[in-house]
Amino acid sequence: MDQVSAHLDRAWELVGRGDFRAALQSAEKGLELDAGSADAHYLVGYIHAQEGSAEEALEHYEQALELDDTFFEAMLNAAEVLVHSLGDSGEALRLLDDALDYAETPEEIADALLLRIDAHLLAGDTESARRSLALVPDGPFENPHIEFLIARARFEVGNLEGVEAMLRRVIAAEPHHSDAYYYLGLALDRAEDLRGATVAFLHVRELDAHAPRPPWAVTTELFEKRIEHVVGQVSAPFRSALDGTLVVVVESPGAEVVADGVDPRATLLLDALGPADEPPKVGRLFIYQRNVERAVPSVHAMDEEILLSIERELRAAFPTAYPAAVVDGGAESN
Repeated sequence: MDQVSAHLDRAWELVGRGDFRAALQSAEKGLELDAGSADAHYLVGYIHAQEGSAEEALEHYEQALELDDTFFEAMLNAAEVLVHSLGDSGEALRLLDDALDYAETPEEIADALLLRIDAHLLAGDTESARRSLALVPDGPFENPHIEFLIARARFEVGNLEGVEAMLRRVIAAEPHHSDAYYYLGLALDRAEDLRGATVAFLHVRELDAHAPRPPWAVTTELFEKRIEHVVGQVSAPFRSALDGTLVVVVESPGAEVVADGVDPRATLLLDALGPADEPPKVGRLFIYQRNVERAVPSVHAMDEEILLSIERELRAAFPTAYPAAVVDGGAESN
């Protein structure tokens, strides 16, 4: 085995262990030995993506594609970064069209089409998402996660036919698949099976609590400092509602509030609200650190996510005091 291959194999082994820092060092050594290695650029990009460094990941994926314009995995992963981290649906769709030209197996075709659905939904084009969904090959697939992605796509475009059965098959194959439980809860809630939805959401809470944190996650102390800064940045129309509010940082919603109807992946909860006939007032603001980490691609996106969530929830809690016209020009963007 040559030195480049040895470094890359070692890096992939470290990725499998979750040691991304050491993996990056090993992959970069391989890249130093052969700057023209598409595989090395791809691996460095993959590690950057796992660490939440989306722009660096995309740069290396693009370099891999410059060296090998048929590199299917690099096309797919670059498109994933564009959709899920950078919010660029247009460039992602271009890459996915190229990827579909090189996809060979039903799994590869499904992967590209399902990511294309995400890109269409990001662009607000539900009809195109439905058309892409119709092209997804029929299973069964060796990887249960593909069936989950199909079920999720059906739910997102409003086609609930077969979704519950698909999600239950995924859970039977992968009992710790928290995303499958989450969409099962959403589907059951949509079907007005509130008891079933609650049970599914309680499973989500338990599984999420034991899931590994992203490599870029900060300590609770640093997170609390960021929260303090963000609360101070809330725009003027909402600021008075948070005067004197007790801000509590915890990892995730408690089982009792999930059982009471709170989304197990909510990023925050407003509590002890003032009377409806008085100016808006929040007694307690709970911020769920694990859920904030889940909702964003990197540490750099946390502040904006928290700020948007606070203002969105205040508007939902006090719709009369905060009509849309008051905040349209503010931080709310989605």
